[in-house]
Amino acid sequence: MKRWRYVSISSMVIAVGLVCAGALVVGQSHVPADAIASSVTRTPELMERAWHLPVAATFQRHVDWQSNGSRCGPAAVANAYRSLGEAARTEGKVLAGTWSCWTGVCIMGLTLDELAKVAQTNTSRKVTVLRDLSENQFLEHLRRTNDPGRRYIVNFDRAQIFGAGSGHHSPIGGYFEAEDLVFVLDVNFNFQPWLVERKRLFDAVNTFDGDKKRGLLFIE
Repeated sequence: MKRWRYVSISSMVIAVGLVCAGALVVGQSHVPADAIASSVTRTPELMERAWHLPVAATFQRHVDWQSNGSRCGPAAVANAYRSLGEAARTEGKVLAGTWSCWTGVCIMGLTLDELAKVAQTNTSRKVTVLRDLSENQFLEHLRRTNDPGRRYIVNFDRAQIFGAGSGHHSPIGGYFEAEDLVFVLDVNFNFQPWLVERKRLFDAVNTFDGDKKRGLLFIE
């Protein structure tokens, strides 16, 4: 009887912890709709052109939204893999066998290194973490985001772009060098894909998540 009582109490503690963690993630991620609209570029002409960029075109104007506020990382990888024709094209298939987010919630989200391990589990492709990049190095990688054989996932601090929010992962759909705009395929339904100036995205990437800088996940 005591054993079952202990198990029951432990289960309740875990459940409460998950609810609190989920609420914290959602609270940290909330950005008003008007702040989103005024912070990035979504003019119809540029968005139409963006969807025709070589890598963006492989997504076929479709993004599978993250299933909850904590799972942007697995959703970003799943979308990137879907565009590459990989089998691991859903959050569940990306997470299979990893033991990450096994409760359905990625408690406090996944760091760039944690996401790299998840991304590598169910693919034969090479997955590399790129961080501590200079502005010039960042630019060189952005130029390569238009290569259909490569995929980049960007890890950035929303607050640097939108004035509020927390860390986030999303695939990069490509780069307009003449306009100096990056096409971010945001996996959060409330944000959806947008364009932003390279320098502003770099500043959002050049931030700390714990004791390490954010950066890029490079899949080839």
